Amino acid sequence: MEKIARLREILTESRCAVFFGGAGMSTESGIPDFRSAGGIYSETLHREFAPEQMASHSFLMAHPAEFFDFYRRRFVYLSAAPNAGHYALAELERQGHLAAVVTQNIDGLHQAAGSKTVYELHGSIRRAHCTDCGAHYELDYILHHRPVPHCSCGGIVRPDVVLYEESLDNATIEGAIAAIRAADTLIIGGTSLIVYPAAGLIDYFRGAHLVLINRSETRADRRAELVIREPIGDVLHEALPEE
Repeated sequence: MEKIARLREILTESRCAVFFGGAGMSTESGIPDFRSAGGIYSETLHREFAPEQMASHSFLMAHPAEFFDFYRRRFVYLSAAPNAGHYALAELERQGHLAAVVTQNIDGLHQAAGSKTVYELHGSIRRAHCTDCGAHYELDYILHHRPVPHCSCGGIVRPDVVLYEESLDNATIEGAIAAIRAADTLIIGGTSLIVYPAAGLIDYFRGAHLVLINRSETRADRRAELVIREPIGDVLHEALPEE
């Protein structure tokens, strides 16, 4: 395919490319997204509360048992494994072409595939902390302490994910912005670019090559040098430069 060949050329020349990804990166690993017709937020999960409410800070505080039940069932997919796209990005970093991954996903699959520099804008299911003393915990603690996981100090142990009504982590945002500003190539993949403030970070890009890999149209398509509508995992795998 001509477009994939061009992407391979771009990546071969790149020394500080950045990948900015969304839910489409994870759906190819079997993790449902949130906003599509079949996504989590389209489902009726509870007769009183919408999914968006159940994924909010105020719901965690007011209904912790129901929050954690919802979280374990709808946010954690332990059987999911990195796909070809995750492994391709890790390889691009190893080859010295890719400087960072900026992701809106919370599944930790980029790190599982071997990526080292990953900015997780919305946090990660792999980590947790006590809301009172700040002690750090792993995912297993939340999975095995039911219905509500508590710290030894008595505080609730909550996941390190950004819920509705919460702000993104400043240090993560600053790192992502710095990486995008310094990038010679920005690849945007698997995201509709409608979730802010995360989607606004691509506006910091001033490099030479903007590439879109997404099933549907996005607001950045007109700016892009390449727009590819194929599965993201296949595209990234096929576009890997030869060593």
